[in-house]
Amino acid sequence: MPQHFCYLPYLRGMTRQQLVSQIRDKKSCLCIGLDSDISKIPRHLLSFSDPVFEFNKRIIDATSELCVAYKINTAFYESRGAKGWESMENTVQYIPSSHFKIADAKRGDIGNTASQYAKAFFETMAFDAITVAPYMGEDSIKPFLEYRNKWTIVLGLTSNPGARDFELQEINGGKLYELVLKRVASWGSAENLMFVIGATRPQEFERVRKTLPEHFFLVPGIGTQGGDLKDVLEKAMNSDCGILLNISRAIIFAGQGRDFDLQARAIATSYQNKMQNYLL
Repeated sequence: MPQHFCYLPYLRGMTRQQLVSQIRDKKSCLCIGLDSDISKIPRHLLSFSDPVFEFNKRIIDATSELCVAYKINTAFYESRGAKGWESMENTVQYIPSSHFKIADAKRGDIGNTASQYAKAFFETMAFDAITVAPYMGEDSIKPFLEYRNKWTIVLGLTSNPGARDFELQEINGGKLYELVLKRVASWGSAENLMFVIGATRPQEFERVRKTLPEHFFLVPGIGTQGGDLKDVLEKAMNSDCGILLNISRAIIFAGQGRDFDLQARAIATSYQNKMQNYLL
């Protein structure tokens, strides 16, 4: 870590050692995405005062022993204004402290603004990690890295078609996303930096792991987006596992009836069963 970083006071978070321990104990690197669109949750929950929180609570209760992390896509909460923020705060507080809590907020702005985003998600909301966009450079990332035991998850190689517009462009004999990975990695360490690497680009995983042998990757794109679980597990793992496999809609919207939580558990169990063969 560069010497000019001035760490902020200790806040409760999760160290790399604690995360790795959870993965090994549960034989799971599953991260469940709580992309809890109120228009898609079971209708019978709408009678509750906070339907989204009630949905999330039941999903968490049904799946917590099968996963090591939950990722909250903040867009599904911010779009509902104050009620959405309340649902998000209630959910973050409900997630067990044993689980890694990710704010999928994709923030990225100049230093003084980034500092306020960091305060919002690391202090006010008590997330362990936040996703950020690196386009504006080091001063937009630095404020997040100043927090002890908190993680900054930087967009590296994403799973969307638009990744071809910039990320996969050739530059100086390599690809732009590789330049981003190398440059950003120099701003922090494998103890506080992760990278988003989409599961829909398995042909790139070996290159990515060679570039960043120690870092954790947050890997979206399994399930609904078509990424292959086996490809990721075989090509992206390191000695500490080194990956959090995020699965959202395929799990949380597995059912629409009153047993939706049990159906979500069944899908989560099937993924965890596949993971444990690689984590023995």
